[in-house]
Amino acid sequence: MTDPALWRGKKVFLTGHTGFKGAWMALLLRRFGASVYGYALPPTHRSSLFEAANVAGDIKQRLADIRDLGTLSAALSEAQPEIVIHMAAQALVRPSYEEPVETFATNVMGTVHVLEAARHLPSVRAVLIVTSDKCYENDGSQTAFREGDRLGGSDPYSNSKACAELVAHSYRRSFFAGSSAARIATARAGNVFGGGDWARDRLVPDAMQAFMDRQPLRIRNPNSVRPWQHALDPILGYLTLVERLMDDASFAEGWNFGPNAESEQPVRNVVEHLQALWGEGARWVSDDGPHPHEAAFLRLDCERARARLNWSPRLDLLGGLTLTVDWYKANQRGEDMRRLSLDQLERVLASDALNGTSQPVSETTRGLASASKAKSLT
Repeated sequence: MTDPALWRGKKVFLTGHTGFKGAWMALLLRRFGASVYGYALPPTHRSSLFEAANVAGDIKQRLADIRDLGTLSAALSEAQPEIVIHMAAQALVRPSYEEPVETFATNVMGTVHVLEAARHLPSVRAVLIVTSDKCYENDGSQTAFREGDRLGGSDPYSNSKACAELVAHSYRRSFFAGSSAARIATARAGNVFGGGDWARDRLVPDAMQAFMDRQPLRIRNPNSVRPWQHALDPILGYLTLVERLMDDASFAEGWNFGPNAESEQPVRNVVEHLQALWGEGARWVSDDGPHPHEAAFLRLDCERARARLNWSPRLDLLGGLTLTVDWYKANQRGEDMRRLSLDQLERVLASDALNGTSQPVSETTRGLASASKAKSLT
């Protein structure tokens, strides 16, 4: 899969580095020896992964808005990167109903701005646009989406991500088509979780906040099925894709990065795992009030990434959730979160993908892991 040696000394321009996934990406890139230039809005939570792990100390950065083309172009020109990884986004479904204009401006025009700035920079060899598994037109069936399926989305967030895919396609065909042009790929990951995420209206951070406050977690759709995965799994896939993209134009297309089938679970099962891992004080209730529409089923077919990138998840659902709960508990205890975050990264890099199962990553959860494997959750 990923070859760390290929990243040593590479100049990488990373948007959204102050966000949850972006901060894990920045830590991983620096672990591999890349020179990282970050561009993003300031972090919004004092215990975000960006703040807790002191990501700013590892990189050069400019705190600015992706919607500001002039500032973005100047930052790219200053960085002179070989690789651009675009992760800056308004990343949540429910807030997109509250702020649709901001969502489209950030996710669609933000992508336009990144590609527009990159196409005028000769140093750029590869551009990765990170979108979402929700970019597909979801008709309510339980069929796993493949990369060639119809794009769409009813809510502003999902639709904006489909639009970002179309923007990437247009720029690829219109401005990056020559043999010497930079190559553009898009990446569509499942429902990610992990330490350092404090976004509201996302299941795992909502659960962690509720459990810390000793309040019941309110669940909107306990039977909704999602492809759950620890953030480091798709991030490693993104880097593998960029490596191939640098050498081969045939990789300039859309790619799914989702978990094994065993991790495509109803919300209820994930919450019960989290409740057992957290222990005392963890409880949840069903919230039956009126809510904006969200798809009941979402699954990804990742055969393209498995076959052509030799990529597969390193963590199963329980292994990823265990790392996540360990992170929030350690943060609550006031531990050294940079050290712990880097340790978790090393543990994931050292793990093996074994047909969708991983060894428990915490001694305290070995009993839970054994019980989980013995009980079908599908």
